[in-house]
Amino acid sequence: MRFGEAPPPRNGAPPNGVAEEERAFPQPLSSDATVDVDEERRATDTDEILDGLDRELVGLVPVKTRIREIAALLLVDRLRQRFGIESTRPTLHMCFTGGPGTGKTTVALRMARLLKGLGYLQKGHLVSVTRDEMVGQYIGHTAPKTKEVLARAMGGVLFIDEAYYLHRPENERDYGQEAIEILLQVMENQRENLVVILAGYKDRMDGFFSSNPGMSSRIAHHIDFPDYTLDELVAIGDLMLAEQSYEFTPETRDVFRHYLERRREQPRFANARSVRNALERARLRQANRIVSAGRPVSRSDVLRIEPEDFLASRVLAGDPFPPDEET
Repeated sequence: MRFGEAPPPRNGAPPNGVAEEERAFPQPLSSDATVDVDEERRATDTDEILDGLDRELVGLVPVKTRIREIAALLLVDRLRQRFGIESTRPTLHMCFTGGPGTGKTTVALRMARLLKGLGYLQKGHLVSVTRDEMVGQYIGHTAPKTKEVLARAMGGVLFIDEAYYLHRPENERDYGQEAIEILLQVMENQRENLVVILAGYKDRMDGFFSSNPGMSSRIAHHIDFPDYTLDELVAIGDLMLAEQSYEFTPETRDVFRHYLERRREQPRFANARSVRNALERARLRQANRIVSAGRPVSRSDVLRIEPEDFLASRVLAGDPFPPDEET
């Protein structure tokens, strides 16, 4: 397959028995026909994907609401096509702004699946990259790197994290502008084969769009991911712990909440990512505590995370926050 070509249709049928070709090109409808919208949502896996997003991510109500609105727009657009109503394809390139660990990559994964289910993408996979994978270090290096990334992403979603680093205008020998120009061309000419999602801090993305108006004009959906509240962070910890078959005692949950209060005030806090790192450290301390005790253990002993598994953390001990670890 040459660069920029749409990938060929895939054979076979998904679990619900609807052929891939039928999803992408559903049967046309007569002008007097009616459609069961609930059945259409089920046939395209829209409900399953959106419900999974609700289960997988705590909070983020504005984000989930916007994703549901986009899904509704695309579902209706699909129905309009089936009725033979001519309209331009919705622009689907997006920008996700927010701090680290706020669920941007998770939502991008769900969006890729959603677009495939609705017939807007043929593969529905996600290719996640940063500047280093697109911008070269010498003349003639950037174009092949950028085109290789784009070729891998064709038929799916290209997620560019910290997209504002693509171009560094303060460096006159920077080759990022070449990557941006190639990306702009493909976003316009291959938008039926590729959806691009740019991600990063809001203020920096605003600056990036100001210096690259051509990119701004191609982005249809700007979605901001807020930082999690303390209650949401604790709930995220509960979910992560349950997934690993661990549990808090009531006392441990109180200590964990206090830990998060302190950790949020320190450098490089990364929302759900910091919660995951804290739990990994607590698991290490629990394992060390059990093995060092040298006594028989019960099932409940290996399930429980105890208060001391967090109290031993530097965050709660009041030591200076080290540059190379979070807890």
